[in-house]
Amino acid sequence: MGQMAVDEIRVGTYLADVDPVSPDAWVTDVVDRLKAARQYGDLPVCDTDGALLGCVGAIDLVEVPGDVRAEAVMRPDPVVLRPEMTVKNAARVVFRTGQQSLPVVDDDGQYLGVFSNGDAVRSQIERTTPSKVESTRTLLERTTGTAVSATEREVDVSSLIPTQREVHADELEGRKYELRNGLAEPLIVVAYGAETLLIDGHHRALAASQLDVESLPAHVLTVSPDDVDELGFRRTARLGGLRSLDDIEVIDSARHPLIEKTEPAG
Repeated sequence: MGQMAVDEIRVGTYLADVDPVSPDAWVTDVVDRLKAARQYGDLPVCDTDGALLGCVGAIDLVEVPGDVRAEAVMRPDPVVLRPEMTVKNAARVVFRTGQQSLPVVDDDGQYLGVFSNGDAVRSQIERTTPSKVESTRTLLERTTGTAVSATEREVDVSSLIPTQREVHADELEGRKYELRNGLAEPLIVVAYGAETLLIDGHHRALAASQLDVESLPAHVLTVSPDDVDELGFRRTARLGGLRSLDDIEVIDSARHPLIEKTEPAG
């Protein structure tokens, strides 16, 4: 996908269907809704015709009794997005407001859905992953001299054979956050006979293993052992003594022996 096409991806493609709150709803009910919708910082408040009246979030409910109506605590005239806005521009607005999400309305002020900073991340993932997959497939076809097919499916995390010896602790924690919030990019793996070689996504895979996530979505490139005696990625794993994710070493940069730490003066 070219840069022009990327910049033209619209918010309407990434609308999340978040049910609005009635202006007559009790605060206690709004609190329950917010607890169940942690991905979205605010909830839209709409009338019976679907027109957006305002938004209500946790900050609006501090020290508010449960028997108060949502209409009394909502923030009227919130910042809104339009479905025809580009994802790029919408993400800028979301980040500048400091909100997790913003409501999307049409020209008549009718509520359509919610666009979140998570949706912005997902749009980026969905644009960048295909090019990475194609680059890996091109590399495999060039080095093996055989055609390589690509499919998408869930793969068993425990069966993955790594091709990278180290991951970094800080990035590992970041991938855990992404997994918990549904923002993780799919893995790229190579199916080589009965083996599944992990090519891209070592931090994600190890994070999943530590979180007891059994499977992850992946782009699977298939190479037959009948066509290639020993795949280069398989040789890398063998020479590195890598048989499972347990063989990956987690490096804490703050404690890395190559980083000199200076103690503050007493």
